[in-house]
Amino acid sequence: MKKSLIKWSSIAAMSTLLVACQEAETSQEAAEEEEEQAEESELEENEEEEVHSNEDEEHNHEESSHDHDHDEEGHDHDHAHTHDEDSQRIYDGYFEDEEVEDRDLSDWEGEWQSVYPYLQDGELDEVFEHKAEENEEMTEEEYKEYYEEGYETDVHHIVIEDNTVTFFEDEEEYSGEYTYDGYEILTYEAGNRGVRFIFELTEENEAMPQFIQFSDHNIFPTDSDHFHLYWGDDREELLDNVTNWPTYYPSELDSKDIVHEMIAH
Repeated sequence: MKKSLIKWSSIAAMSTLLVACQEAETSQEAAEEEEEQAEESELEENEEEEVHSNEDEEHNHEESSHDHDHDEEGHDHDHAHTHDEDSQRIYDGYFEDEEVEDRDLSDWEGEWQSVYPYLQDGELDEVFEHKAEENEEMTEEEYKEYYEEGYETDVHHIVIEDNTVTFFEDEEEYSGEYTYDGYEILTYEAGNRGVRFIFELTEENEAMPQFIQFSDHNIFPTDSDHFHLYWGDDREELLDNVTNWPTYYPSELDSKDIVHEMIAH
């Protein structure tokens, strides 16, 4: 009997020990699981914070970029506006002597057509109508008469390449080489001014004029988009001519293009 009690006591003790061990292991596993969950939760929070941080940075960068673009657009607009004002002022004939610079014949290089045939065909009537609406001092018919005298010429095309100028008149063509001979500033009755850029024939050529004088509303080096041309053998006499100014536009333009350009100015 005593031995049985001892045996059962030992078994009970061992059972208690096993249960205690199992509980300890369970508690440890639970603690480890809670620790893992806490680490996962912390990791998720860090990832969310990083995402939000990146989004904020991207948003701030976009705002900064937008502001920068807006500033650049504003600067470009102001610069263009100033440039347009200066260009129009010079085009209208208001400038200082020191603004005028020498120019090369290359500023007028290209193939050019006279606008006189378009006037004769009535294709510029829209221009004269527009001018009469803008300025009631002259009628549409009076404007047409004024420009008919100004545009009149027999030279219907001009080609300028390097230093060579070629006139096309009827079925004939004549060429000569020219060199720069300075400029002259003219003051008109209206109070505005213009500049004649003058080129002289380098070798005697009976078919070509001794002097050609360009006027295109520009006063320093730039590619011309149209011009008035005066030519003859007397430099000073040409400067007095303010009634006949044959006018030329690029040969690739048609009458509608030319009308658009004229009305724009």
